[in-house]
Amino acid sequence: MSAVSLSVPAGIARAGQVKAVIFDWAGTTVDFGSLAPVRTLQTVFEQAQCPVTESEARASMGLPKLDHIRSLLAEPQVAARWAMAHGSRPQEEDAGRLYQQFVPLQFSCLAEYSTLIPGVADVAEKLRQRGIRIGSTTGYTRAMLDLLVEKSRRVGYEPDVNFSPEDVGGGRPHPYMIFEAAVQLKVYPLAAIVKVGDTPADIEEGLNAGTWSVGVAATGNMVGLSQSDFETLSPTGRQERIAEARAALSTAGAHYVIDSVAELEPVLAAINQLLAAAAGKAAQ
Repeated sequence: MSAVSLSVPAGIARAGQVKAVIFDWAGTTVDFGSLAPVRTLQTVFEQAQCPVTESEARASMGLPKLDHIRSLLAEPQVAARWAMAHGSRPQEEDAGRLYQQFVPLQFSCLAEYSTLIPGVADVAEKLRQRGIRIGSTTGYTRAMLDLLVEKSRRVGYEPDVNFSPEDVGGGRPHPYMIFEAAVQLKVYPLAAIVKVGDTPADIEEGLNAGTWSVGVAATGNMVGLSQSDFETLSPTGRQERIAEARAALSTAGAHYVIDSVAELEPVLAAINQLLAAAAGKAAQ
């Protein structure tokens, strides 16, 4: 665990203690390395005669998928490749067409990349034992989210509430999914909520909502390796990849960065100490 930001959410003197944790999905709780969306995006762009690299596909991860495709097409190098293949720069209708191709392909590979990341079920159970509510947000569509929720439920992980961008009228970095989760979970102030995710968009979502933001470095998009590939790295190579991921999440404004959800409990303890100190100072 590392604390990487001195800023704290507003209202911490009234929060008391952590009352809810809102998790991301791919790269945070399922799909070690966040492989499913990357593989699908690369396939869709390859079929459109405009191949994208893995690093390009990962750059805007965490956004709603149509926005992610728009962001990719707006990248100068990608736009130039598109113009070379199609005779003109990409337009909004091109993004829409690619998105329509993306959706069924993503469904076809979600099951393959929906394995629960080690430690998630155990942490969720410990949160429940402490009376901490659990929510989730995602960049996936509602139907994709439903599939993930059902598969995860079967292996011991089931958030109390789950939201996709289409449920609330907008996705990350907007805070609307977290706001709706707070309403449904009946938790306030927002400083009593911790958002956990593996992308800068996750971090921004939490910051914009006024919650604590915790970045996940090793299992997610910023390292971008399957569990088996990650474990075959040399110790030096592994630490270098993690350090880069930590730096990116820190730059995004994360209050804390951990390697995986399995390391969340010490962060919650540290946040509770800050909340208790703020309450004590306010009472003086």
